[in-house]
Amino acid sequence: MGFATIDEQLAVLTRGVERIDTLEELRRKLAASREQNRPLRIKLGLDPTAPDIHLGHTVVLRKMRQFQDLGHKAVLIIGDYTSRVGDPSGRSKTRPVLDAAQIEANAKTYFDQAGKILDTRPEKLEVRPNSEWLAQMTFADVLKLAGQMTVGQMLKRDDFRKRFEAEVPIGVHEFLYPLMQGWDSVCIRSDVELGGTDQTFNNLVGRDLQRNAGQEAQVVMVMPILVGLDGVEKMSKSLGNYVGVAEHAHDMFGKLMSVPDPCMANYFTLLTSVPESEIRVLVDPARTHPMEAKKRLAVEVASAFHGRAEVEQARVEWEAIHQKKAATGGLVVPADTPTVAVGRELFQDGKVPVVRLCVHCGFGATNGEIRRLMAENGIRLNGEVLSDTTAAVAIKTGDILQRGKRKFVRLQVDS
Repeated sequence: MGFATIDEQLAVLTRGVERIDTLEELRRKLAASREQNRPLRIKLGLDPTAPDIHLGHTVVLRKMRQFQDLGHKAVLIIGDYTSRVGDPSGRSKTRPVLDAAQIEANAKTYFDQAGKILDTRPEKLEVRPNSEWLAQMTFADVLKLAGQMTVGQMLKRDDFRKRFEAEVPIGVHEFLYPLMQGWDSVCIRSDVELGGTDQTFNNLVGRDLQRNAGQEAQVVMVMPILVGLDGVEKMSKSLGNYVGVAEHAHDMFGKLMSVPDPCMANYFTLLTSVPESEIRVLVDPARTHPMEAKKRLAVEVASAFHGRAEVEQARVEWEAIHQKKAATGGLVVPADTPTVAVGRELFQDGKVPVVRLCVHCGFGATNGEIRRLMAENGIRLNGEVLSDTTAAVAIKTGDILQRGKRKFVRLQVDS
């Protein structure tokens, strides 16, 4: 196989990694792979518990792609069976159980989005649902598997221990989750398993189960958790501090421009291929203006999911909206802002109800959605916030209606 040298591979593969169990084992496996002309099997498990993935999920996907580019085989485990239990990692209470139809729908969108990062050619990627082996297990098989770990070992896990000490219920089925994930490693004979820091315990269980099964233990490579746009909590849809993989280039670029300055080095390292020597220059305010560094970050990240022309257009629009507005103190809108015709049938006594106008312009599907936006000061007319959901406004051709920071329409009043 035309692999890079071991040191060259390690230089790429260890970038941004939080923990490796162990580096010497990884070096040995890479050397054996080269000698035997056999690609390593790189495992990553994804439980489709939600329909979309965000940039936080892509940190491990990017690491998996690096292994692929170095000649190794990615094995993506779709946890259609483990999803029925729900990963207890980082949870203070038992997860709700998902139904099979929702899991299947989520799995399809997961794969479609992961395919934006991974090389999906059959020789580079193997996709396996873990129901393939877990659904075939008898109760005797489950008892045998469960007998390979003790309750004491489970309670060493931080989230289980905290719940136990706080007398918060722990379902017996939750103890099975790390064993199920570890059994995946045995069944696909993984050489390396990737995960976030919250998966460390689960991944290490796989090493023990492989040894018990007479296999060589997998190397565990743990990636840091990506901090969200708030600069404090991990990136999460529930916290609203995320950038979705499926978002439009315009929205993705705008969100990335709000990354806190102290987080930029982390984002550059985990989400781009920019050399580390260049990253040091970009995040040093004495050598690079933070605004320019952030633009570079937004372009690099967004270009992984959208065409360069589309990303460049997003950059131009962002600059028009934000930088030129700041410089002139006036309202500046993108050159390609669409025009929306407003018919006289929308008027009442010479004015148009704000909520009705916003729905007409496509800013929301329902009156309730518009009211929520207005409560958050998310609707403006010619730069002025509209917060009274019962109000009607006088409008004329050329007025600019705005939702949030990035969506504008130019009004045209029919005569």
